Amino acid sequence: MKVTFQIEGGTPVIMECNAGDNLLEVARRANVAIDAPCSGNGSCGKCRVQLVEGELESLQSRHLTDEEYAAGWRLSCSSKVMGDCTVFVPDIASAYQSRMKTADLSSPQEVAIFQECQEQLHASGIQFENPFRAVQLKLPVPSLEDTMPDNERLTRALQDALNVEQVEIPFTVMVRLAHVLRQEEFAVCVKGMLIPQGFRCMEICPYEDTALVGCAIDIGTTTVTMVMADLANGTILAKGSSGNGQIRYGADVINRIIEQGRPGGRKKLQDAIIKETLTPIMASLCKSAGISARSILRLSVGANTTMNHLFVGVDAASVRMEPYVPSFFSWEGLLAGDLKLPANPLAPVIIAPNIGSYVGGDITAGTLASGIWDKDEMSLFIDLGTNGEIVFGNRDFLMSCACSAGPAFEGGDISCGMRATDGAVEACVIDGETMEPALSIVGEADQRPVGICGSGIIDIISELFRTGIINAKGLFVREGKRVKRDDHGMARYVLAWPEESETEREISINEVDIDNFIRAKGAIFSAIDTLLKSVDMSVDMIDRVYVAGGIGSGINMKNAVNIGMFPDVDLEKFHYIGNSSLSGAYAMVMSDPATEKTTQVAANMTYLELSTYPGYMDSFVAACFLPHTDARLFPNSSRS
Repeated sequence: MKVTFQIEGGTPVIMECNAGDNLLEVARRANVAIDAPCSGNGSCGKCRVQLVEGELESLQSRHLTDEEYAAGWRLSCSSKVMGDCTVFVPDIASAYQSRMKTADLSSPQEVAIFQECQEQLHASGIQFENPFRAVQLKLPVPSLEDTMPDNERLTRALQDALNVEQVEIPFTVMVRLAHVLRQEEFAVCVKGMLIPQGFRCMEICPYEDTALVGCAIDIGTTTVTMVMADLANGTILAKGSSGNGQIRYGADVINRIIEQGRPGGRKKLQDAIIKETLTPIMASLCKSAGISARSILRLSVGANTTMNHLFVGVDAASVRMEPYVPSFFSWEGLLAGDLKLPANPLAPVIIAPNIGSYVGGDITAGTLASGIWDKDEMSLFIDLGTNGEIVFGNRDFLMSCACSAGPAFEGGDISCGMRATDGAVEACVIDGETMEPALSIVGEADQRPVGICGSGIIDIISELFRTGIINAKGLFVREGKRVKRDDHGMARYVLAWPEESETEREISINEVDIDNFIRAKGAIFSAIDTLLKSVDMSVDMIDRVYVAGGIGSGINMKNAVNIGMFPDVDLEKFHYIGNSSLSGAYAMVMSDPATEKTTQVAANMTYLELSTYPGYMDSFVAACFLPHTDARLFPNSSRS
């Protein structure tokens, strides 16, 4: 039997299957992108599709109203194919992949963070220096009197131009040499890198093409972000982001490790990140910047330990199994050609070194960018993502740990959650008397809401608690026009009615969403609390707090303290530094000294395994209230 997937805004895909096959698994085999953060256990409700014709065996879920079920809406994870059928895959089901976003670099905010990172490193004595060069050559044209071979002709010209002894011409350059030289009438540009006593050619191209490009990548569990920069001067050429294509195999690293352990799973997970995610972003950014992919001469990657393993195609099973020893912390000698990335095949791929099974290179790169390794003051660095990673210390010591916060900070595990892209509610204020919300939405001025991103969730829960609409357990205790209850008594707060939203569906947050988020914020606070206790220090010893993560345009720190996610310290101590992993990766791709310093930072960082630390679970349970079971920890938490 056949299943036809009608993809909104895309080309239909037809896949053969057997009777009784799970529809989500059929979609995965057909490479049809359907978001399934819960990895198909039916808990998230985001894999909804609409049955157009044919037959599916599917039970009605709590995520579908009677009207939606009658209109053909089904959860693909809980549907079995019983005959030939056609299903409609809406944009919202594949939004993690389809809403790829290229940044507007005319906005100073888009590049300010990279400039700040560069200035921070310069102040610490680290210069942006790299070995890449573009050499323009006008070679003598061969003749019957001058029969010197092409490779010798090029070698001698490069030796004279660069004053080097040796010139390497790898196979990928050699096979193109004769054609390019004659096509360009022996006026060419040779791109490559300086090596001890010589120069390694990486590309031969037209004389005018002198672009030397570096590509910095942050591979998050939920979101992938990338910048392309000029290796000669650090100028940002293009920036973009997309959802991580692996998310349809689960929102968290554990589900993905399990999936990659199944037959063919490792290749599926690697293809999901390289072919389905990185390749389209890189193609889009190359087009935006007007450059050739072969001009990308170096790449750097900041990612957690699991993402690094899945990226290079190495078995990640040992990451989650005691004694939690991964296959690698660092990797040298990896090339773009090894991974079939759309870049120069000889381009080195730098992976920011991991520290532990759950503190990866994204934190190493972020720590570099934050500069806490070169400060006397005691700093707390917090990276909010699917895993919450925390570093505490100064130039004398650095302690790190990780907690499983889940995907809530990036919109996962939230019924109307989404990434911080167009249509996301990123900020909210609720009137204490009328209970009416005032929303701030990512996008143009007339953008209608699609869902809620991480910073918006923080604001909404803080405002619901401040106005007394929910209690310390996250349960609704006030009634009003915006508070609705379903047939099972579960309450929700409506942010936008169907006619007000982009999708013509209600945008709301319910008690399950709030409970999921309370557990996520509890994981962050208890990790901070445990990390401080491990070095016999307290909250009042924190001089500065750096908050990172691409959860929105920024976090309202006061609201984050009000709900007990961050410690109750002076708000002036908080600094939101955006995607620090990407900033660190940018520094590494631009600068050899920055790469060396990142390796040193990783080597000097002590990793604390929270799961084996006495008292951590007690601290976590105590933090799973608003703001905390011990109100004395949050004297400045406010309610009207």
